Amino acid sequence: MKSSMATAVQGDPAVSETCVGHMHRRAFLGVSLATAIAASVDAALPSPAAAGALTKAQRKTMTADDIIAVMKRGNQRFRRGAESPHNYLAQQKATVSAQHPAAVILSCIDSRAPAETIMDLGIGDVFNARVAGNIVNEDILGSLEFSCKLSGARVAVVMGHTSCGAIKGAIDHAELGNLTALLEKIRPAVEATDFPGERTSSNLAFVDAVARKNVELSMANIRSRSPVLAELETAGKIKLVGAMYNLSTGAVEFFS
Repeated sequence: MKSSMATAVQGDPAVSETCVGHMHRRAFLGVSLATAIAASVDAALPSPAAAGALTKAQRKTMTADDIIAVMKRGNQRFRRGAESPHNYLAQQKATVSAQHPAAVILSCIDSRAPAETIMDLGIGDVFNARVAGNIVNEDILGSLEFSCKLSGARVAVVMGHTSCGAIKGAIDHAELGNLTALLEKIRPAVEATDFPGERTSSNLAFVDAVARKNVELSMANIRSRSPVLAELETAGKIKLVGAMYNLSTGAVEFFS
């Protein structure tokens, strides 16, 4: 069974050429060398390496741009309906004693936008913090700090999506229990969005413009409210990027 990233380099000439001189990266970018060796020696015996779980040493060889490229290619496979053949049980067993995710993704709770699925990722590949409207608060910041400073994730992604219900609620000044306070955290994005058309929740173009602005402001909040993450970014130890997932097309757009 191939790893969750097994098809990331297959069919991509540019990536294949790069990997010729970097076989030690292949457990994350493609079929691991250890898996290939184990299979050739005894195909009948299962090998822990077959899960392709990312190790600390392998992650260290990856740049932030490498990791983002893996996510992009995974999303391309998802859009084609050509996802990797996942062996989740093998991945689960390979990550029991340790985990070394390459990235952390802050995304919305929307059931239509599961980050690992739409980027064709597996168990152990990324941390994923989910909250309605992908807003930033102390708990989220603490989770991101744990992921990057303590656990070594190299990329932090803030991902919004089109037709977001939380964004619509913030536009409409919706009120409901504790949701009221959450939506208030999105209001600055509504007010900061420069949009020439109708500024209502029924105008999906406006909703999507606010969603993108909300991602940008969430990134700014991370930088201003977390000295830990700001220092890591300044030192080049992590890369903070934004992303928007399009529910209609299935495409993830990354931006700085």
